[in-house]
Amino acid sequence: MSDWLSFWNSPNRIYVNELHRDVHYRDVALQIRSFVPSNTATVIDYGCGESIHADLVAGAAGKLILSDGADAVRDFLAKRFAHVPNISVLSPAEIAALPPGSIDLIVLNSVSQYLKQAELEALLATFRKLLAPTGTLVVGDVLPPHTNALTEVGALMKLAYANGFVLAAFGGLARTLFSEYRKLRSSLGLTHHTEADMMATLARAGFRAQRRYPNIEHNQARMTFLARLA
Repeated sequence: MSDWLSFWNSPNRIYVNELHRDVHYRDVALQIRSFVPSNTATVIDYGCGESIHADLVAGAAGKLILSDGADAVRDFLAKRFAHVPNISVLSPAEIAALPPGSIDLIVLNSVSQYLKQAELEALLATFRKLLAPTGTLVVGDVLPPHTNALTEVGALMKLAYANGFVLAAFGGLARTLFSEYRKLRSSLGLTHHTEADMMATLARAGFRAQRRYPNIEHNQARMTFLARLA
């Protein structure tokens, strides 16, 4: 396994158990739902992963488009939400081909750390084209330079304690030491951004941005930004 897309396209144990997976995706879905501007809005969740509670977002929107670069993830999503009429699943190429100005909300959550700077800037250019004049871009779970393993472990254990999977979390941390995720993280690294760096990147891409508190995910050492067309 030589890249992040291959990792997400293969079975993995990024979550310590099914409860962790369920809690994670439910919390994220409820956060995204809070950003939906109206029940007629068209929303993109880009790099959405398995997004098992996307129906919570769809219930507040006119149309929800789920997109992920991994074929296996898109196949899973298409089957899971085949019965939800206002959810569609598109590839990144299909997203790029959507009509300009047609999207009211775009969410890029926990994706920026897997992109090189040039890749992020190209993606932001696509988002700028797609957003309606009053649309919003949410860039969530951005990894700052000061985040370290202890910070991440602490955030996970706090989530586990609040949701009843502490023992599983300890086991998951032990497995992580020998996991493909850790190997890839060591060999490929993750992209970090300071708050100022991300604000500048968004400004260069043609957005007016601000930091949003809290972060969209459980780790509050990470950052979320709200951006609108400049």
